[in-house]
Formats: sequence, C-alpha cells, structure tokens
Amino acid sequence: MGTDTEIMPGSLSRQSLSINEITKFIIHYMRLSFLLAVLVPLFGGAAAPEPMRSMMERVSPGLSDKVEVEITASGKDSPDWYELSSSVDNRPLIRSNTMVGAAVGLRRYLRDSAGVQLTWDDMEAALPRRLPAVRKAERRVCRARMRYYLNYCTYSYSMAYWDWDRWEREIDWMALHGVNMPLMAEGMGQVWRGTLLRLGYPAERVDSFIAGPAFQAWWLMNNLEGWDGPAPAGHHERQADLARRIIGRMREWGMEPVLPGYGGMVPHDAGEILGIPVGDPGLWLGFVRPAAIEPTDSAFARVADIYYEEQTRLYGKASYYSVDPFHEGGDTGGMDLEKCGEAIMDAMRRTSPGAVWVAQGWQANPRTEMLRGLSPESVVVLDLQAENQPVWHKRPEIYSRHPWVFCMLHNFGGNEGLFGKMEAMADGYRRALAESPALAGVGMTMEGIETNPIMYELLSYMPWEEEFDLGGWLKNFAETRYGRPHPAATRAWELLARSVYACPADSVQQGTRESLMMARPCDNPRQVSAWSNSRDYYAGEDVVAAAGALLSAAPELGDNGHFIYDVVDLTRQALDEIARKTAARFGEASARGDKEAYRAASARFLRLIELQDSLLGTMSRFRVGAWLEQARSRAGGDEAAAAVYERGARRQITTWGPRVPAENGRLRDYSNREWSGILRDVYAPRWKAWFEARLSSWDSDSVPRLDFFAMDDAWVNSHARYTAAPCGNPIEVARGVLAEAVALMGE
Repeated sequence: MGTDTEIMPGSLSRQSLSINEITKFIIHYMRLSFLLAVLVPLFGGAAAPEPMRSMMERVSPGLSDKVEVEITASGKDSPDWYELSSSVDNRPLIRSNTMVGAAVGLRRYLRDSAGVQLTWDDMEAALPRRLPAVRKAERRVCRARMRYYLNYCTYSYSMAYWDWDRWEREIDWMALHGVNMPLMAEGMGQVWRGTLLRLGYPAERVDSFIAGPAFQAWWLMNNLEGWDGPAPAGHHERQADLARRIIGRMREWGMEPVLPGYGGMVPHDAGEILGIPVGDPGLWLGFVRPAAIEPTDSAFARVADIYYEEQTRLYGKASYYSVDPFHEGGDTGGMDLEKCGEAIMDAMRRTSPGAVWVAQGWQANPRTEMLRGLSPESVVVLDLQAENQPVWHKRPEIYSRHPWVFCMLHNFGGNEGLFGKMEAMADGYRRALAESPALAGVGMTMEGIETNPIMYELLSYMPWEEEFDLGGWLKNFAETRYGRPHPAATRAWELLARSVYACPADSVQQGTRESLMMARPCDNPRQVSAWSNSRDYYAGEDVVAAAGALLSAAPELGDNGHFIYDVVDLTRQALDEIARKTAARFGEASARGDKEAYRAASARFLRLIELQDSLLGTMSRFRVGAWLEQARSRAGGDEAAAAVYERGARRQITTWGPRVPAENGRLRDYSNREWSGILRDVYAPRWKAWFEARLSSWDSDSVPRLDFFAMDDAWVNSHARYTAAPCGNPIEVARGVLAEAVALMGE
C-alpha cells in the first residue's frame, strides 16, 4: 500500500505502516470521531427497532435518534435482561434480549440519568438536544418471567370508551413498565355475536345479551347480562377493529395477550331457545346471571369450539386464555369439578395446542378440584390481591403445584384517593420470592388506573432489583419526579410515605379511605362505597402538611407536568382530610343536640365541596366532562348513540345499577369519582338536601328520609353538558383553596 492510500480500521494488524501512513490514519480517525459525535445526535445513527422507535418519538420527538438500542437474541427460556452503557459516540446504549426489556432500560436511563419519569399523568418529556451521559453502566436481570397487567374491571372502569390514540399510549406505558402478559378483553362482543348467531340464537336477542361498554367486565365474568345494552349500531364491529389493532401492537412488542377463554357461559334463556341443558343461573347482587353449560355435557364442547373459532378468526390464537368459572358465586352442586377442568382445558387446546389456562385467585376460585387433573405447567394462577389478602401461602395445593403471579389489586372501582401498602407489598413480595419456588412473576390487577402512580412505579421496579431497598427507592422517586431534587418536595413525599402509603399489613380495606364529600348523607358518615371497609390508619394532618410543603416548591418546580398533577391531587386529598374532620364536628353537634354548631359545621362542609370542585376543575384529568366527552366521542357524531354512551358513563359512577342492585345489592357509589362537575351537581345537592331536612326537623325524633337513588338517577338521565376544558391556574387555585380550607378547619 502506497503512502497516498487511506488506511481503514482493521488493516493495521496486517501491515507494517510508515510514519506518514500512521499520521494519516490518526487524522482520519479523529475526523470520523468528530463527525460521529456531532452528526449522529443531529441526524441519527442506527435506528431503534419498531415499535420502540415510534414509542420514543411519542415520548419526545427526536429521542429515537439520540439513544442506541440493540436487541440480542437469546434462548426461549432466558430471563429478560437489559444493559445500560454508552455507545462509541457517547450516546446512551441500551441492550436487551427483548423489546420490552429494552423499554424498561430506557425508562431506567430516563429516570436515573435524565431526571424524567413517565407515568400516566405525563407520558411526554422535554429533553435536551444532547442527552446526558449514562450515569452508571449496569446490567439487570428480571426475576419475574411473567409480568401480568389488567383486570376485567379495568376495561369498564377506565377503558370503556378509549380510542386508538389512548390505547397506543397505554401500550407504551406497558412496555416501559415491563408488561409482557396483558389481559386483552376488548372486542369480545363481536366474538359472542358470531358464536350465538351460529348457534341459532335470535339476532334480535344477541345484542341484548351483551352488556353496555361501561359494564362489559361483569358480563365477561358471568355476573350479569345485557345491562346498559344494547350498544349502538356498529359498536361491536368498531370495537373488533380496535381490538385487532391493539393485539397487533402488543404482539409487535413481543407481549403475549391473554384472551378470554370459554368457561360455559350462555344466555339465561339458552335452554328454552336453543335446547342446551343449563341450570338455574341465579342472581348476582340482584342481576340475573347468564346460564352455564356444565363442561362435562356434550353441548359444552360444541359451543366452545364455535366460540374459539370465532375468536381465532378475529384475533388469532393465543398462548394464554383467561377462564374463571363460578366467579363470585355460581352453583357447583353435583358437578364433577375435576372433569369440568379437563373439559375446559381440552376445548382451549383443541384450538391452541399447548395453551395455558390463566385463573384468577379470587374468593373460592380457582376450585382445587377443578385443577386437580391438569398438569402443573398448563395453569397459571393469579393471586389477585397478594399485596392485601394473599392466599398463596394458605393454599399450597394450588400455589405450590402451579406457577403463580404475585398481584397488586390496590384500586377498587376507579376511585380517586391517595392510598397504598408500600412496605407491606415490598415485604410480601420478598417473602414470596424466598418461600415459593412456584412464583413466576408479578401482576398489576387494579380495577381502575391513572391514580397513585407511585404504587405502580414501585411494583414494576421490584422484579428488576437483586436487592430492593424501599427507603432508597422512595428517595430516588422523590428526587426524580420533578426533574430535579427539591427539599420541600422530598419532605412532602416523606410525609405521604408514612401516612397514606403506609397502610398496615393487617388491614384488608378495599382501596383508599374515600372522601366523605361523596358519602350518602347522614350525621355520621364513614365511607362512600358499601364495600369500602376502610379504617383510620394515618393522621390527616400529615397529608395537609405534605400539600403545603409541595406547594412551597412551586416557584422552582411549577413548570413540571408531574408537579402540577401532584399539587392538584395532593391538595384534593388534603381537602378530603379537612372535610372528614368537619364531618366529625357536625356529627358531634348532632349527638349533643347543638343545632347552631351543626348549622355552622354543615355550612363549612358545603363550602369545602365548592372549593374541591373549583380545584379539580383546573385539570381535565379531574373533570367529569373528560369522562363524558370520551364516552360521547365513541358515537362518531351520532347524537342518539352519544346519548346512549353518555348515560352508561354517568350510571357507572353513580347508581351503577337499577334500584334493587344499587340499593339492596349495595352497588351504588361503588365507582365513585371525586371529579369537578359531579361534586357540584350530584354530591353537593345531596348534602344540601340532607342538612336542610335535618335542621328543619331538628326537634323531631324522626330521621329525614330522602330518596337519594332518585336524585342520582335523575342526574344519570339528565342532558346537562360538561366540558373537559380546564378552568383556572392549578397552582394558584390550589394555594387559595388550601389556605381557605385550613382556615375553615380552625374555626
């Protein structure tokens, strides 16, 4: 090679070079390094694989050009892992053996090196033109082979009216939080329409069997049929199209969608109309349940095969199917449960050989006898509420024999409110890791989402840690939540960690200690939902102090999206704590017969509801109009259809059912939402009517009897329009309402 020939990397080991050649090589290398350092961040190097690239662009435009991602093939049974380091041009480099693992690595990099959290309240980030260097090179291996996500209830309480854009953001969230096994219950109406029509069930009855969008979860779980239906024309076809798109994206990420399997459900009149042998379906909290074919009957296999054919035609085969016969009741008398379990598995595997049955561990399910004849690896059991009422250590015949998943249920009904069992959950997971060789993963099985992001950040991080230090993690969370640390913000989270997020391990309450502003009026309100069973496990003063501490950091942190959300959410909780103390005062006044003290306390309570409504009105996230507009948007401009969707959305968060299930079945207010608009137009009028009736009958021995169901039902069927558009500056309004509420508490 002559002295004028450029030297390329790789040739040095094969030739003897002159000084000129070496000099040329050095100059060439320096030029190349400079170009890489300058141009690659601007114009991009190797593109991240899809769909990770598009997810990164939704998080922050240009992000996919600033981060290098490598997916390395590994064995089928290898655990997920990721590595963080720097590329040759000092860009963040993420290596993983799975796409989801790489997304978790990206989330870790953004949190620890860039001071960015991606949670439901803000899935976008303003990042610099050149990203910070990786703070610490590391490799992490996930201890959870399965990372399950969603509950049937989530599909109604949170997802009933989602469009593709919202679903796309949620799948991004799933990937970033390590989910690889999501429940996929969207689009099942079309599966059932095809199944029943092929069986000869009358077309006019098919849509009346399927519940409306806000109640499909309990239809799919065999609790009720037809309630709030039929859906508007074309609904099921549109949802099937949406479901195909969702499933396609999940599979692009390498996730394994869990599809609803067949457990025997048929309409309650299937015996009469189709001649299928079924028993008395019975009732669920006042609703007529669907009937069930006994799995050992020959009709079961025929119906199951049609069901799976229809489902596969629409969405393809799955590796996992969710089946929960006898959910929350159901008559098993006289059944050979072992043969029933075998028949359910046989039907599933005729469609998808090797498929695995996913069973919810809830109340008496799964029945021990039903799984007895099945091989251990053919079933995965979800300990659905392991952070609160674990059963894995109480039922070794199930949880030692089959792989199982440690799940956090946490939220009931989509209720707003700060709540968590941080230490109890962390300790419970550590114990399960140490004592149960059958533990296969973790799961998030909340009934409603978009609340308490800290709890979901915590659970999704734990499986990726060899040794988990809750105190250190919490400190990191507080310091990275708003892009930079602030002592007042850290103090706020310390106060929350020892109060609302320190629910004791022995408590079995169902979610947050609800706001008494939404309680059925009486002189001694304790809870909102009849199922709440909450207790006073923390000092409300800590929450009020935390709100004040966080607000004091507004001059430095007020431009951060997470900060604004947390200020509103935390101030909301502080007002709830003050309202609880105010309610105690009018209760005490009632007990001692002090009418004037009762009048004064009740006036302060009503004022607190007004303040809360104005605070929550500053964010779309906390406006009932956002929920109702989302419902109406599914109609595509058809006003009659929009009214149907809106009525279901209103009903779910108030009466839930007709009078008998609402009152006798105790379903009313189960899905209470502390939102602007409904506070003003439902809860405030209820309380005002109660206080007026109580004061007017003060000297009487009788207790006012008001028809609260009728009041709520009138709102369900009303047509007043609500908007999602926020009103007011969140921080300024929060500062004002907190100051006034504290003053009211002191009066």
